[in-house]
Amino acid sequence: MKLELTRVVQGGYRLGVLKEIGRAAQTSLEVPGCVLYTRCGTVPHLTHDTLHTLRNLPSVTQLSLSTVAGHREVLEEYKDGFKKFAGLHDTALYCSLHDPVTPRPPGHITNKTVSVWGSGGRIELSVASFMALQKALRPDLYQSMADGETWQGDATTSRKRIRKSVDRTLAHLDECLLIHSQTAELQGAEMLGVVEGGDSLEERVRSAKETAKRPVSGFCLDGFQTGSMEPWLRTQLIAAVAGELPEDKPRLLQGVGRPDEVVACVEAGVDLFESFFPFQVTERGCALTFDLDISPDPERAVLELAEEGDETWESEESGDVGPEDGAQKMTAFEMDLKDTKYRDDFTPLTEGCGCYCCTNHQRAYVHHLLMTNELLAGVLLMLHNTAQYHAFFSGLRAALASDQLEPFKKRVLGRRVGQKKARF
Repeated sequence: MKLELTRVVQGGYRLGVLKEIGRAAQTSLEVPGCVLYTRCGTVPHLTHDTLHTLRNLPSVTQLSLSTVAGHREVLEEYKDGFKKFAGLHDTALYCSLHDPVTPRPPGHITNKTVSVWGSGGRIELSVASFMALQKALRPDLYQSMADGETWQGDATTSRKRIRKSVDRTLAHLDECLLIHSQTAELQGAEMLGVVEGGDSLEERVRSAKETAKRPVSGFCLDGFQTGSMEPWLRTQLIAAVAGELPEDKPRLLQGVGRPDEVVACVEAGVDLFESFFPFQVTERGCALTFDLDISPDPERAVLELAEEGDETWESEESGDVGPEDGAQKMTAFEMDLKDTKYRDDFTPLTEGCGCYCCTNHQRAYVHHLLMTNELLAGVLLMLHNTAQYHAFFSGLRAALASDQLEPFKKRVLGRRVGQKKARF
């Protein structure tokens, strides 16, 4: 796996392509970008055929170990790996430890084990059982086992507990690397080391430096999940961590998906994200809508200046919410299609969107489906939200390539002061 960067801003964003991903070394992924979020190998609400009506999907699919940990015996008996088992063709498989959407209670970590939560409840994993699962899954990429319990938004987390999480994570990484090197089924797979450290700059830097000394193929930045800390602190810590990591290896950030937070983290040096945000939006009965047109238009610019008057542009700030609260709050990038005002709205969800929903249906129809609890509502919304989210990343890369990041942020993330702000 090789990261070829075409543009790097010192202490800031990186633009390029991650090449030769996976055992066949034939997959590539543009960065900054995201992996495709799934549950048990399937994008929620969508069949594989329905999903592939969308174009420009990420070439790397995420599988959370927590969703399949209870089925180890079945996968070991199958013997051909999870990609073939789930019919995931022409994609590289990335295995994360936890599902970013599923809450996980703290207090179930020991020096030798971590716990994951699947459909059957809590499953305790040692390094040996964690690596046995990886052997059965045969992913192309996977993160090492880690103690990531310092992100729960608990201001009372002690420095001693944070230091212990870094020590445990490094010890787990060393054991995983040893078993990886001795496992024939994992030859050709790439391991990502996990950077922990809570809200401690000292421990974050130590974790990054020590992880970078190991023969890992990239890095997972854990503990920065939405609601775990103030946004300004998160970007400062990410920038400090990025400064300690080699430039030629990718950095994947866990638990952050909101577009404004994505842009801030890209500016701090992050390459890859998990794409669970469209699923959260769909579960709220909402539709993502972005204005991604940043091309110069003199007439529009004059109109906007006239409209602004005494108003100024600002970005949305997150409210004081916890990780689970943040998943339930509607953001400023969504329209709530359960609102009765959409009952007689016969326009597409987003003008110019080429997804199946916007091409064939109107807001009024999706509103009707939501009000009658039809399963088709989730299908259409997930198609649309997935298309919009990946269009957002494409627009972000185009803006970085053309030095248009500030216009992009103003167009996509900006909100007028006079508008009612959504609480995150």
